[in-house]
Amino acid sequence: MNYTSELKKFVTSQYIYSGVRIALAVVIPSIILAYLGILKQFFLFPLGTIFLALTDMPGPFHRRRNSLILALFFYFSISLVAGLLKDFPILIFLEIIIFGLFFTMLGIYGKRLDIVGSLTLVVFAIFIDGAPGVHSALWNACVFSLGAAWFFIVFLLVTVLKPYKLAEQMIGENYIELGNYLRIKSKFYLKNPDFEGIYSQIFGLEVRIKEHQEATREVVFKTRQMVRESTSTSRLLMQLFLNSFDLHEMLILSTNDYKKLQKSFGDKEILEKINLYLNKLSNELINIGISIQGGMKATPIINISDELHQLHEEFFELRNKEMNAETLENFMILRQIFLRITEISDEIQTIYKLKTQNIKLVKSLSTGLDLEKFVTKEEKLNHKVFINNFSLESNHFRHAIRITLAMMIGYAISKFQFLNIHKVYWILITILAIMKPAYSITKRRNILRIYGTVAGAIVGFAIVYYITNPIVLLGIFLVCLMLTFSLLKDKYAWAVFFMTVYIFLIFDFMKPGNFQDIFLERLFDTLIAAVIVFLVSYLVLPVWEHQKNKTLILKYIKANDKYFNRIIDILNQKNIEIQDYKMSRKEAIISLANLSDNFQKMLSDPKDQQKNLENIHLFVTTAHLFTAYVASLSQYALKGENYSEIDLYGWKNKINNELIIAKSILENEKPEEKNTLSSEISTADQVDELLEKRKKEIREEEFLDRRDPKVISHLTELKNIKELLELIYNEAREQRKIAKKLI
Repeated sequence: MNYTSELKKFVTSQYIYSGVRIALAVVIPSIILAYLGILKQFFLFPLGTIFLALTDMPGPFHRRRNSLILALFFYFSISLVAGLLKDFPILIFLEIIIFGLFFTMLGIYGKRLDIVGSLTLVVFAIFIDGAPGVHSALWNACVFSLGAAWFFIVFLLVTVLKPYKLAEQMIGENYIELGNYLRIKSKFYLKNPDFEGIYSQIFGLEVRIKEHQEATREVVFKTRQMVRESTSTSRLLMQLFLNSFDLHEMLILSTNDYKKLQKSFGDKEILEKINLYLNKLSNELINIGISIQGGMKATPIINISDELHQLHEEFFELRNKEMNAETLENFMILRQIFLRITEISDEIQTIYKLKTQNIKLVKSLSTGLDLEKFVTKEEKLNHKVFINNFSLESNHFRHAIRITLAMMIGYAISKFQFLNIHKVYWILITILAIMKPAYSITKRRNILRIYGTVAGAIVGFAIVYYITNPIVLLGIFLVCLMLTFSLLKDKYAWAVFFMTVYIFLIFDFMKPGNFQDIFLERLFDTLIAAVIVFLVSYLVLPVWEHQKNKTLILKYIKANDKYFNRIIDILNQKNIEIQDYKMSRKEAIISLANLSDNFQKMLSDPKDQQKNLENIHLFVTTAHLFTAYVASLSQYALKGENYSEIDLYGWKNKINNELIIAKSILENEKPEEKNTLSSEISTADQVDELLEKRKKEIREEEFLDRRDPKVISHLTELKNIKELLELIYNEAREQRKIAKKLI
């Protein structure tokens, strides 16, 4: 691992930037209040700042602003109502039912409002028994809301001063993920690769890339400054983002029949050298990503042209030495791989030129696309949608029932005198933090929460016990606060660890010497909440991942069928708009990532709910290969050349027939009565005849040592197109067979 690179990634990322911003927004007013001697009276001020900061998800400015305003309104209302009713237990149960259902159901309008609703419930949990201190409910609600309003002001100031910062960081992270993706794919060229393990890593990373691209797409395409302002910076960032999509497709289309490749060249050094070179390109992509995140100039780590030339020379030497009529087809495959490597290398060099050129020279950059069509539309705030989801058919409603019931149980348990629970809010907060709509995520967060809490409690106990210097404690508090928000998205256990430490510091400040009680109560409350969450998630209206399999598979088949047909139509030289092609590509990749994500979550479900696991695993594997092979086919479609030697219509019918049958099976129709068997559909290709003719020429020593790395013979292209169509057909046929096992 390159620790310098990893540190740069973290330091320039949006997470550390956000963490530092939030930490300073909390600490600066706290220091001022402490200096004035009124921090204890205004203890809820920094707490309000923290909670509004937690609702600030990356996205377009207007959506972030509107969600913060809505959260601010909810926080004031809930804290006031909860404070006024804190002495009426019966009414508190009613509050839990009403607020639990309403704020959890906000998730139907998207992730942004889901977070607003969840955090509003956490605020409710804090005020449910009354806030610390002796002030009135109105005072507490006002102070808490003032703290939240302070973060809103900070948000507006930072956005005005750094309008492009978030977009830069998200685009940069996109390139870093692509670098990691390329590094994983390079493992296919190692000696005796673990194919299943590598594909498993690819599946997981594809989900991350899809989620990140969707979030970045929204920021880049929907933010006013990025799309409608004609500034050089916005155009450059837009172009860098679009280039990352093209590069992603290149990496997908670099998929090959790796088992066949290993069989042909596994004992040669050339595959190991390809692996080393791809790792170097991976480092270049990460370097580009770090430079974009940090708003810095970027220079290549290696001389890509020289390294690529040397790699090509290795290939040409091997080809001249070992190519004959018998090995011709193997070298055609290898030649195609080298062409793709060259294209990826050229694209990386193009990105470097974009990144390093004078910002004033990019005024002419234009995408030529209707960018709005590429943005996922959020559900509008329609009250009918909200009402219609009050049904057990709705996963949102089922989740709302689980959340509400778990909160009621947690609150009821806290009232048992023999348990001596003083802080009910921590049980409720833990329930709200752990419990998610999917059982698999709930289970994982439950475990991580316990690990983080126990470790954080032990370290927090030690810090409070051994360190008495207030300056040192303030420094530790600031670091823990910053790291909590920086790690919350990707390193949940570490985020909980640092959060537990700074909570210890807060309570020790409020009540010095009381840390031993805090230590025991925090562990006990976390354990109670974890047990409640596990039981409710498992027993109450659970939603298992296997229940979504058929729907996601059908969406995948339809989207990838459309993607495949768009490419075949372009190969047949039909007039297809590039925007239509890119939209079909987007939908195909998203459907694949959703299917992979569902499978990964299914692995965490209880064993008795992992129904058809083996067949789902097989389908996901074939799905990845199908999409990758179709993407590989697209490179020829976009060249605009004529490949009349291949019966594209015949292959289109043959492959579509398999997909139609698979779709019909999953939709409980009877495909055998409506469709001809694909094996009976013949294709009239001329590739084999041309290949035999070329082999004959080689036998007669008509082989030319051509060394242009960017030139590939027409026959090699034809051979590869036919092989790709055969591979696509094989995967479609496998999907049809698996579909029969899934019904």
